[in-house]
Amino acid sequence: MISVDNVHKIYPTRAGDRVVLKDVSFTLARGEKLGVLGRNGAGKSTLARLISGAERPTSGTVEQGMSVSWPLAFGGAFQNALTGLDNVRFISRIYKQDYQSNIDFVADFTELGLYLREPVRSYSQGMRARLAFAVSMIIEFDCYLIDEVSAVGDARFHERCEVELFQKRADRAMLIISHDPEYVRKHCDRFAVLHEGDMTFYPDFEQAYDRHLRILHGEA
Repeated sequence: MISVDNVHKIYPTRAGDRVVLKDVSFTLARGEKLGVLGRNGAGKSTLARLISGAERPTSGTVEQGMSVSWPLAFGGAFQNALTGLDNVRFISRIYKQDYQSNIDFVADFTELGLYLREPVRSYSQGMRARLAFAVSMIIEFDCYLIDEVSAVGDARFHERCEVELFQKRADRAMLIISHDPEYVRKHCDRFAVLHEGDMTFYPDFEQAYDRHLRILHGEA
């Protein structure tokens, strides 16, 4: 289980401190899928980074009782000077994985071909996202953090991502943050809306989406 307890996150800015999360608390058990809706800049990605351990809260605690992925489709961990293949080799060594089987999977899944032998810094955003998603699938986690992964690639690649993530790993916990409400509705069984630092939970998608729409129209 992941336990988020009274998490407060503040970023200092030239205009003063900006409170991104205010006393956010929830748990995420194995197999649960929590969808979080919110406007741009609401703090959704910050929440994912805190749960992944990439950032620490200003106050409060995040306890990881199971293995947690980095935010999927996030390529920030890549070494830009290295090729795609070298990055796979590097990550395979860190997690003590078999490099050759991993590279076979990544090559087949991404269909990047010769580009895998080019430095990652030369990749387009889409190519980088393909590599990031495939690398995320070679390491098995108990909980996946999914940050706008629906925006990766074309329709065929979306279908392959759906199979790998939601069919083959249906028993895993997931935190899904997305601007696509249908993506959240389709894949989640718990729902929350993040607005002005407050995270509010709703018993069903329709209530959460209604609040999200009112926020978007300035009615909340």
